[in-house]
Parts: sequence; structure tokens; C-alpha cells
Amino acid sequence: MVQKRVHIFVTGRVQGVFFRQATKVVAIKNNVTGWVKNLDDGRVEIMVEGEDECVDSVIGWCNFGPANSRVDDIQINHENYVGKYKNFEVRY
Repeated sequence: MVQKRVHIFVTGRVQGVFFRQATKVVAIKNNVTGWVKNLDDGRVEIMVEGEDECVDSVIGWCNFGPANSRVDDIQINHENYVGKYKNFEVRY
């Protein structure tokens, strides 16, 4: 099992549309850990760690987001896997 970590920034209509909560549901479903939070500039920031294909599933979902969102751009930064998180949480 290959483990990986990605740091994601999502741009578009991604705040006020339950993006963070939906991301948490998708993350838990895909058995990954990390966090999601809104940024002051209107983007959503996500840190995800887990098995390669599980992380890829979350990335794939982030390209579309929940029903009322509009994803204009997604920036993905691959980082070294750390295994730092025990669960997936919404940060405020």
C-alpha cells in the first residue's frame, strides 16, 4: 500500500455551499485523514493523507464538489506522507 499526502486549494463558489462538510463525508467514506477549512480569500484548503487510490478519489471529487458549488480551479501540491492525522476534521 502506497501512502501519500496532498495539499489542495479549491477556487470557485466553494464557500457557503457546504463544501467543507461534504468534503468531510467524502474523506471518511474514502478512509483518508486530514482537514478542510475556508480561507479568507474565498478558497477552500484541504490536507489529505491516506492510501494512494483513496486520496485520488477525494481529489477527483474536489474537481466537482457538492451540488451547489462551482469549482473553477484546483491546485494540488504533493507532499511527503507523514501520517500525522487520526481522523478528518473541519477546521474553523
